[in-house]
Amino acid sequence: MTTPLVLLDSASLWFRAFYALPESMTAPDGTPVNAVRGFADMVAKIITDRRPSRLVACLDADWRPAFRVEALPSYKAHRVAEAATGPGADAEEVPDTLTPQVPVILELLDALGIATAEAAGYEADDVIGALATAEDRDPVEVVTGDRDLFQLVREEPTPVRVMYTGKGIAKAEIYGPVELAARYGLPVDRAGPAYADMAALRGDPSDGLPGVAGIGEKTAAGLVTAVGSVEDMLAALDDPADTRIPARSRGKLEAARDYLAVAPRVVRVAVDAPVSLDRDDVLPNAPADPDRVRALQEKWGLSRSVDRLVAALS
Repeated sequence: MTTPLVLLDSASLWFRAFYALPESMTAPDGTPVNAVRGFADMVAKIITDRRPSRLVACLDADWRPAFRVEALPSYKAHRVAEAATGPGADAEEVPDTLTPQVPVILELLDALGIATAEAAGYEADDVIGALATAEDRDPVEVVTGDRDLFQLVREEPTPVRVMYTGKGIAKAEIYGPVELAARYGLPVDRAGPAYADMAALRGDPSDGLPGVAGIGEKTAAGLVTAVGSVEDMLAALDDPADTRIPARSRGKLEAARDYLAVAPRVVRVAVDAPVSLDRDDVLPNAPADPDRVRALQEKWGLSRSVDRLVAALS
């Protein structure tokens, strides 16, 4: 039986862990470790349930890449921390008690011997997209609470599935082309790319994507199914003989032409991102540095969470 390559959208998981568990979970010195413990428990469950032979924790090297901001200045603009000032000082607004927990998570992954990956100037979504797209040996399972990564699902050359944790890890939903097409009314043969085009039309306020005014998800899915990609729609607007776009939608698309010209660059993951892994992605069956794992466990009061993760590896 072929075992999967699991790609973790790490920040998505530790944010979810932070908000799901109380800050009363603390280290001996009183520092909150709810995100660390929750993240460790999630990874343990993923390893136990999915039994991957390879696993990569994917990271944001740049949460708001310049190429996306250049294309669409509103991209994630509302998330920039108010304290950030000056050129290049943009910083994502992160809860004060989560920020110090992230280095602990990364140190724990390193001590365990679990691979991490990032790409300079790119988001974790791009790292995941590049690794998933390039994989030609094993099936891929992407674990995320971000629907944007639905665009990666495929059947060939290797299957790519998204394990969506929007309702929590215990209620995770698995999406492939069939499930994605059924949920959103998209063509199954190009469900992944079609989702990205639908998302561009629909917009996403949480990412600062305005979308096309007056076009919701259902209408967007219908246009993508009838016409094709955003580029196909722009070409159809230039062709008076093309009747695939209803007159009502044509006017709305025409009014949003400038946005549509740049939206694909913002919404689609950069599958050519120059990914760098810190080690081989084979999942170890024992911690790489057991003494450091135990030291971290004791220092931060991680108790059973680390025990579960070490047990899952073995």
